[in-house]
Amino acid sequence: MAEPLLAYLESLMPEAMNWLKRMVEINSFTTNAAGINALGSLTADCFAELGFVAEQVPSTERDHGAHLFLRCGNVAEKPVLLVTHLDTVYPPEEELRNDFHWQESPTEGRIYGPGTVDIKGGTILIWMMLRALRELHPQVFAQTHWLIAANAAEEVMSADFDRQVKARCAHGAEAVLVFEGGPREGTEYHVVTSRKGRAVYRLTAHGKGAHAGSSHAEGVNAIVGLSEAVQTVANLTDYAKNLTVNIGRVEGGTVLNRVPHEALAELEMRAYEPAVLSEACQSLEALEQTHPAGTDITVERLGMTPGWPEEERGLAVVDHWSRAAAKLGFSIKATARGGLSDANYLCDMGPTLDGLGPTGANAHCSERSADGVKVPEYVEPSSFVPKAALNVLALLELVQCGALTCRALNKANFIDAG
Repeated sequence: MAEPLLAYLESLMPEAMNWLKRMVEINSFTTNAAGINALGSLTADCFAELGFVAEQVPSTERDHGAHLFLRCGNVAEKPVLLVTHLDTVYPPEEELRNDFHWQESPTEGRIYGPGTVDIKGGTILIWMMLRALRELHPQVFAQTHWLIAANAAEEVMSADFDRQVKARCAHGAEAVLVFEGGPREGTEYHVVTSRKGRAVYRLTAHGKGAHAGSSHAEGVNAIVGLSEAVQTVANLTDYAKNLTVNIGRVEGGTVLNRVPHEALAELEMRAYEPAVLSEACQSLEALEQTHPAGTDITVERLGMTPGWPEEERGLAVVDHWSRAAAKLGFSIKATARGGLSDANYLCDMGPTLDGLGPTGANAHCSERSADGVKVPEYVEPSSFVPKAALNVLALLELVQCGALTCRALNKANFIDAG
């Protein structure tokens, strides 16, 4: 019964890949504000034909471009929030240095390029879904409130994006659907139902400088004190609780003939459960009361991203995707991810699902090595049609269950989606 939907989506592929190529050819490194804004304008053009009205909202961060909001449909209802982002992790000089650009490889079934899967491919998948809904289920499309929210700075977890989204969704969202890439294992597609939260800290050890030769005993070595503190923090890692601590950067000292008076380390901690992360933060912050190797320790929190723990309402949404997958002859696997996305900040707005974008790999990698160990970011074009069909069928059921359109439509009109 899904053949007409699949055929229509297949007919969209040439146009979809043309839009994607144009997006990939724009460098949208997070602090390339001009590139971000150019991509935002192109994305607005892409959705204009579907009737979406664009709003570009300047970021509160001066080095970032504008966030993009696209709205269409029955705005009297709570929106179905479709989340993507404009930025990628590659500075222009990195793309040039590694000759990293749009490159089709039909023999591999891949398209290489910056943002092909993270997340410009996800943006195009949203476009394909909405085109199919407008064409095949125009009443559903017209009577649903669609809000596409594109973060200008997701790769650095923009501090103001979630506030801008929530200001436009005063009563929450019917669902929060995030279009980061979704892996595939054979005929099983992954969707994401939870993500770890993250806390970022800086530890500074304060010692006492002294001549390393003639006055060594008078000094207090900050590096030695820091190393003891760092080992204590690293030992907080508890895989049974899905808690990880990563010491990411260490520096200290000046010259070899001086006992170093200061040293610092920066680290991050991640966990799914907010209580687990909070307990680890308290343990780390208690280091300020200790004096390893005679030093004083200062603990500074640099940032905090809330966790997105698995929730019943999110798992209920997965059921829609599971039934849709069965209609298409494949299956769904609900997974947890340690990486961050906008879902971490927006999951409190409504039932949330992530990983709804196309299949690809090597996000954040631009290098290719001669031995094939390093392969740059790519997307699998063959994943767009089945993934878009999956999302369309699931959305039709979700919209009905959310009572957005069931007052006006008979269930058979749209669940039997053809």
